[in-house]
Amino acid sequence: MHRKSPRSAPRLARTLACAGMALPVLLMTACSSDSDSKESSASSPPASETQNTPSAAPVKHKDLPDACKTLSEKTVKDLTPGTDNAGGKRIGTGDTSDSGSCLWTGLDKYDYRQLTVSLKRFESDPSRGSGANLAKKYAAQQVEDLKSDKDNEGVKTTDAKGIGDEATSTGFKLDKKDDKGKSETFQEQRTIALSDNVVVVVDYEGAGFEDGDTPSADTLQEKAQKAAKEAVAALK
Repeated sequence: MHRKSPRSAPRLARTLACAGMALPVLLMTACSSDSDSKESSASSPPASETQNTPSAAPVKHKDLPDACKTLSEKTVKDLTPGTDNAGGKRIGTGDTSDSGSCLWTGLDKYDYRQLTVSLKRFESDPSRGSGANLAKKYAAQQVEDLKSDKDNEGVKTTDAKGIGDEATSTGFKLDKKDDKGKSETFQEQRTIALSDNVVVVVDYEGAGFEDGDTPSADTLQEKAQKAAKEAVAALK
C-alpha cells in the first residue's frame, strides 16, 4: 500500500487554512458589493420613472395683448355708434398676463350698443393637460353656461367659420331692468373663438330705448363675428 509522505500533511493543512481564510473575504466582498448596489438603486429613481415623467406641452401664445387695443377705432365706432370713448374701458385688475377685458358703449339717439372683448390665456400643466385643451374646455363651458341660464330666451348657437382655430356664435334675448324698475329687452350675441391656448370672447348687445328698435340677431351676429376675427388677429 502506498503511504502519504509525511511532508504532504502539513502542505494539505496549509492549503485548507488558506482556503478557509479566503472564503470569509469573498463573502465580505460579495455582501459589500450587494449592499452598495442596493443603496445606489434606492437613491436613484428607476429609468422607467424618469422616462415616463410628463412634461408640459408648448403653447402658441406666451402672453396677451391689451384687450382695449385688439380692435381698431373704425371697428369700435361701427359697433358702438355715438361712443364717447373709442379707447375703451379696461375691466379687471389690470394684470393682462393671463386675462383681460375691455368695454365700449355707445348711444346714438335711442339706439344703445355695448361691446366687450375678453381674453383668457391658459398655460400647459402636466397634471391638468395642455393649454390648448384647457382653453377648449373653458370655451365649451361658456356656451353651456349661456344655454343653462333660464333668463336667456331663445338661445341659438351656430358655428362661426373662419375665426381662429374654431369659433361658436350664440344669440339670445334678455330682459333687463333699469334703476327705476323699467324693463327693456336686449338682443345679445356672444362669439367665442379659440386660438390654441387663448379664448377670445366678444359680447355684443343692443336695445332700442323709447322709440328705438331692438336690433336684429343677424345684424349683431355679423358685427360680433367681425370683432372676434379682428381680436384673434391681434394675438401674438
